[in-house]
Amino acid sequence: MDYTFSKALWKIDVCAAMSYLRQVNTMNFILKLHRHFQRTVILLATFCMVSIVISAYYLYNGYKQENELPETSSEVECGDPQALPYKLMEMKTTKPVDPLRTDLVVLVFVESQYSTLGQDIITILESSRFQFHIEIASGKGDLPVLIDKNKGKYALIVYENILKYVNMDSWNRGLLDKYCIEYGVGVIGFHKGTENSLQSFQLKGFPFHVHSNLGIKDCCINPHSPLLHVTKPSKLEKGPLLGNDWAVFQINHTSYQPVIFAKVKTPENLSPPAAISALYATVIHDLGLHDGIQRVLFGNNLNFWLHKLIFIDAISFLSGKKLTLSLDRYILVDIDDIFVGKDGTRMNTNDVQALLDTQNLLRAQITNFTFNLGFSGKFYHTGTEEEDEGDDLLLRSVDEFWWFPHMWSHMQPHLFHNESSLVEQMILNKKFALEHGIPTDLGYAVAPHHSGVYPVHVQLYDAWKKVWNIRVTSTEEYPHLKPARYRRGFIHKNIMVLPRQTCGLFTHTIFYKEYPGGPKELDKSIQGGELFFTVVLNPISIFMTHLSNYGNDRLGLYTFVNLANFVHTWTNLKLQTLPPVQLAHKYFELFPEQKDPLWQNPCDDKRHRDIWSKEKTCDRLPKFLVVGPQKTGTTALYLFLIMHPSIISNSPSPKTFEEVQFFNRNNYHRGIDWYMDFFPTPSNVTTDFLFEKSANYFHSEEAPKRAASLIPKAKIITILIDPSDRAYSWYQHQRSHEDPAALKFTFYQVITAGPRAPSELRALQKRCLAPGWYATHIERWLTYFPPYQLLIIDGQQLRTDPSTVMDEVQKFLGVSPHYNYSEALTFDSHKGFWCQLLEEGKTKCLGKSKGRKYPPMDSECRAFLSSYYRDHNVELSKLLHKLGQPLPSWLRQELQKVR
Repeated sequence: MDYTFSKALWKIDVCAAMSYLRQVNTMNFILKLHRHFQRTVILLATFCMVSIVISAYYLYNGYKQENELPETSSEVECGDPQALPYKLMEMKTTKPVDPLRTDLVVLVFVESQYSTLGQDIITILESSRFQFHIEIASGKGDLPVLIDKNKGKYALIVYENILKYVNMDSWNRGLLDKYCIEYGVGVIGFHKGTENSLQSFQLKGFPFHVHSNLGIKDCCINPHSPLLHVTKPSKLEKGPLLGNDWAVFQINHTSYQPVIFAKVKTPENLSPPAAISALYATVIHDLGLHDGIQRVLFGNNLNFWLHKLIFIDAISFLSGKKLTLSLDRYILVDIDDIFVGKDGTRMNTNDVQALLDTQNLLRAQITNFTFNLGFSGKFYHTGTEEEDEGDDLLLRSVDEFWWFPHMWSHMQPHLFHNESSLVEQMILNKKFALEHGIPTDLGYAVAPHHSGVYPVHVQLYDAWKKVWNIRVTSTEEYPHLKPARYRRGFIHKNIMVLPRQTCGLFTHTIFYKEYPGGPKELDKSIQGGELFFTVVLNPISIFMTHLSNYGNDRLGLYTFVNLANFVHTWTNLKLQTLPPVQLAHKYFELFPEQKDPLWQNPCDDKRHRDIWSKEKTCDRLPKFLVVGPQKTGTTALYLFLIMHPSIISNSPSPKTFEEVQFFNRNNYHRGIDWYMDFFPTPSNVTTDFLFEKSANYFHSEEAPKRAASLIPKAKIITILIDPSDRAYSWYQHQRSHEDPAALKFTFYQVITAGPRAPSELRALQKRCLAPGWYATHIERWLTYFPPYQLLIIDGQQLRTDPSTVMDEVQKFLGVSPHYNYSEALTFDSHKGFWCQLLEEGKTKCLGKSKGRKYPPMDSECRAFLSSYYRDHNVELSKLLHKLGQPLPSWLRQELQKVR
């Protein structure tokens, strides 16, 4: 450059050169001056900005929030305790809770039975499988019993409306506060602005102010809050939040810690006005330093997804981690209908490659993530040329995925009425799998449309075992599709059935822009909506998707990539995947109480009817049950009932002394098909009354719940005699059947046996005494059946005046025509009881084993039993009075002894 410049100087005169140099020097000076000026302006601007920030901090106790936040902005906004907008904000140690002194039950005070927020609270508690008790919050603040036998009944108190809590009368408030302090119980409350709410007010009895009916924006989480468990403080949630009914808390006390911050849209409307950048708390944590009670208060309902997360964490923290959700989440994504689908809806090679790439991508956030592919081999190579190439790439990549059999022809199993047809279909699919190297030993299968899984189609379970050795399946139908939070698992025929979840993707969900309700509905579900909380609230989620969700716009990939990102960003959950069999064992390890199924009437749910064999009918279920107890006259009642032309009993069971004993024993696990086989198909569904008599149902722990689930409208009949006589009769019954314990020990030895007595003696004692706890057992039945479906018969009256009792039974059942038992029964003096009167004066009586003669009970045993059953009889009298039923004559006599 110097050489070129020198050469130019030689070509011009010296004066021109000097003039040129002066111009150059002048320009250089101006440029330097300009650069200095720029630096000066930048320094001045920086100084002004710092001054403004410092001034704003001291004037408004706040700080400026940038419009466009970098990834680390949350550390500036919420992460620095010095930057928080409240004075005296010190990190305090929270008061420890004592969850061991209370039952793990949440007491929820709701505004009404149907209030929206109350239902949302209950939904989260149910989804989390936490026990709870609901009370309608009264104006005075009346309380239920809080303490039982020196143990607190509730580990946490939740108020849908916190004003009902703060405005309680002083007596009830004092009782509740004393309970909370003594048992370390926390309180959660909600305040949502209404048109009648004060704009600004101090919450009664608390040193902070509430500003109501506000719109807010730009929300973030205080990462220093001790509440956080599931929730991870993340980037700022930019933008306005729905509604103008928010309440924010202005706190100025060391006992209170903000949990969620937000800006007010119109801070100038506050009293006093606030700076635009000022932050206010929408959720605060009362550390309990003020009065010894920890509280978490929300400035709105649970519509905002972050409030739901914090609510879950608040339950965990305030219960001392006893009502808490694990951070482990197991996710399995099933892709049904592999090779199935019409042209244009299937995967091509690019789609398959995207599936492989996305699977690897997801493994960074979901440990061991692997797509689980369900195939129907019949439809291989039935798409377009490009889609057939996609089929081939899938099979070349067979080792990259997990596989499970769908049906060969994608037929619904319940349409196959015999097992052999199902086996043929499965063999075809298995042959296809073997020819193409698809694994056949993973032990998992799914039926198209969940047909045959629940309601159970026994042929499907048996065929699965024979062909595939299936150990695990899944369904969205048990016990019902909706609400999803009630879905459960069960085990039937040694096949573990897991609950399956939907994710908003179905066979027709192919294009993003055509998503039902618009694309924003899918995004909303992923980002803090239904799909997100499905993962949050369920430790194990098996998601149903379809082949068509991975072609075209690949919504399946879009959904799970974004879901994993959102979960990773906002929660501390650890996502992982297990193969189906391992996943099933994990599920029942977490929920062992779900192993036993709870059968329901398939005809009570339209979806269940649609996937239940048309050859089956619900008409073969009983309309009423005679539940016992034993040795009270149930067999006599049975004989009288079947005399009625419209009443039909089950056929006798050859294994359990004629009684089916379905609801109380392992017969229940045989399923409802087995049970219904004992009943004929009624000729007239309306007028015919099927019934079953199993006297062991009365005192069974399981029978009431099981019966109510399958036949909820059934009538229940029980017979009561003096429990002392019943116990003695059972003892004599066992002696007649040569029970070793009954033959070895006297009746007095049996009823007075202590806890160290031989096991066979204790077992006999229990069978003698426990069925006589009448009130206890009847109340169990009343837990599941309304009182108007229960008839209690006086066994003594049945023995002496059966026709009157049978008239009462007919009226209770509503059976017709009316049958005249006074003409159909006759007393047999030789037998000592009433018998059926046949033609030509003949009679049909109970068998030789009934009405057996044995020595009367001695006075010592009578006195002991009278004392033993005294409290039980008193409770029975109270129960009968409550039900409006008359007291049996024997009970009146026993109660007179009490006096």
